[in-house]
Amino acid sequence: MSRVLITALYKFVPLHDHVALRAPILARAEAAGIRGTLLLAAEGINGTIAGPEEGLRSFLTWLREDARLADLMHKESWTDDMPFLRLKVKLKKEIVTMGVPGINPNTRVGTYVKPTDWNALISDPSVVLIDTRNDYEVEIGTFRGAVDPNTESFTDFPAWSAQAKELQGKTRVAMFCTGGIRCEKASAYLLSQGVEEVYHLEGGILKYLEEVPKTESLWEGECFVFDRRVSVDHDLKPGRYSMCAGCRRAVSPEARQSPQFLEGVSCPACYDRLTDDQRERFAERHLQLTLARTRGQTFWGRRPEEHPAPSTRKKPARHPLPILYSFRRCPYAMRARMALRAAAIPVEIREVVLRDKPPHMLELSPKGTVPVLWLSDNTVIDESRDIMMWALQRKDPEAWWPNHPDALRDALALIDRNDHEFKHHLDRYKYATRYEGAVAVEHRTAAEAFFANLEQRLSEKPFLSGLSRGFLDAAIMPFVRQFANTDRSWFDAAPYPHLQAWLAQELASPSFTEVMTKYPQWSGDGPGVRFPAGTP
Repeated sequence: MSRVLITALYKFVPLHDHVALRAPILARAEAAGIRGTLLLAAEGINGTIAGPEEGLRSFLTWLREDARLADLMHKESWTDDMPFLRLKVKLKKEIVTMGVPGINPNTRVGTYVKPTDWNALISDPSVVLIDTRNDYEVEIGTFRGAVDPNTESFTDFPAWSAQAKELQGKTRVAMFCTGGIRCEKASAYLLSQGVEEVYHLEGGILKYLEEVPKTESLWEGECFVFDRRVSVDHDLKPGRYSMCAGCRRAVSPEARQSPQFLEGVSCPACYDRLTDDQRERFAERHLQLTLARTRGQTFWGRRPEEHPAPSTRKKPARHPLPILYSFRRCPYAMRARMALRAAAIPVEIREVVLRDKPPHMLELSPKGTVPVLWLSDNTVIDESRDIMMWALQRKDPEAWWPNHPDALRDALALIDRNDHEFKHHLDRYKYATRYEGAVAVEHRTAAEAFFANLEQRLSEKPFLSGLSRGFLDAAIMPFVRQFANTDRSWFDAAPYPHLQAWLAQELASPSFTEVMTKYPQWSGDGPGVRFPAGTP
C-alpha cells in the first residue's frame, strides 16, 4: 500500500499578487492529487498538504519556480492514510493571524536557532522560554521549563505578553511553535515592543523532533498537529491522541474511557459546556460521517469526482470474495461475523492466532487487531462496527438495521458506551493482573451501571433493538457474554433477570451459534473457509 507524504511549509515573503496566484496553485495541486490547506496573503504562503509522493514533490518543484519561493523550506512526514478530506487554497490578510497592524516578519524578525543548537540556548538560565501555541496544544506536550501563556488563540499573544510577569525585566527570550511560523511572527512583535534579544526555533517543534535524537531531547510529551493524526510522537509517527468533535481538543486514551466521552460529540473537557442543541447537531454530524464511511466515501459535502482521491491503493485485488481476518473468541470479531451472517454476504474467513498474526493482515491493518475485512476492490475495513454497518447497508434480509434516524443514533451511542466505558471495566475485571493497580471487583461494580441501563431497556422490550433481534443486540452481546463468563456464578445471581434471559436467548440463537464454528488456523498461503455456510 502506497504511503501518503505530508508536507508542512511556510515562507514570509512579499506576494502582492497573491490573489492572482490562487487559481494556478489550486489547479496544479488538484492535478497532483493533493489535499490539505494553503493560505496566501500579501505577507507570504503557509500550509500543510498531503498526497502521493511523486505528485507532491512535483508540485513543490513547480512552486519553487517562482523566484520568490525558490528557497521555500518544508518539513516532511509519512502516514498510511490521507489525513485531509479535501483541498483548500484560501486568501487571507495574514498567513498566521495575530491581528496587530504593522507586524511584518519580512522587514524585522528574531534570530533563527537551528534545532541542534536549541538545547544549549534554552538551558541558559538568563533565557525565558515561551511556548507560543494554543492551550490545547501545550497540554499534550511542550519543552521542559517552557512558559505556557494559556492562550486560546494566537491573537491573544500580544495581550498576554503586555502583562506577562515572566517577561518583565527580561532581555533574552526564546520562542517556539509547531512549524516555526507563529514564533517567527511573535518574535517580530516582541522586537517591536522593545525586547532586545529574541530567538525562535527554526523549523519549529517538528524540525526539532526530526533532527534531535530522543536521548538528547528536551521535548516532553507529544506534538499536536492540525490534521487527522491529531498528534505525533518523537519519531514523528501518529501519536496516542484522537480529536474531540465537540471542542477540537486532543483526547487521550484515558479520557476516552470517561462516560463524558461520546464519539463524535464530546469529551471530558467540553461535556458540561455543550448545549442540548449542540449535542444533537454533533451526534447527527457523526452519524452522517459514519454512514458515509460505510459507503466507501472519504469525503464530506462534495461528490467524489470533484476532488479525486490520490492513488494510494494497489491495483484492484484479485480475490473473488471479501476476506475476513478473524479470531473466534474475540468479541469484536464475533459481532462482525454475526452481521455478515445476517446480511448473507459470503466472505472467506482466515482464522488467526493473535500471538502469530499473519504478515498480510498486518500489512492491511498495522494496528494488528481483528477483525479486518479486505474487500475485492482492495478497500480495508478494520473496525468491527464499520464492518457491521458495511454489511447491513448492503443487504438486510433479517431487518437488523435501525429503521429510524433516532433509533440509529441511540444504537450508536450505546455501542460507543459499550466499546469505551464498559470495555474498559470488562478488561480490568477479566484481566486484572494485566493492569497495574486494577482491582477486579471494583471494575465489576463500576460496570454494573452499564448493566443497569441494559436491564431497564430489556424490561420494556425483548431485545435491545426493540421487538426483534437487530444491529444493537449483535454489537453488544459478545461483550456481555465475556463479562458473564468471567464469574458465571456471580452473573447468574446478580439482580438482572431481563439481561440474563436476553443473554441466554442470544447464546442459543442461530445468529450466534453459527458464527462460533471452529475453523483451523489459516496456513498463510492457501484459501480460508467460506462463510456463512451455504451462501451462494
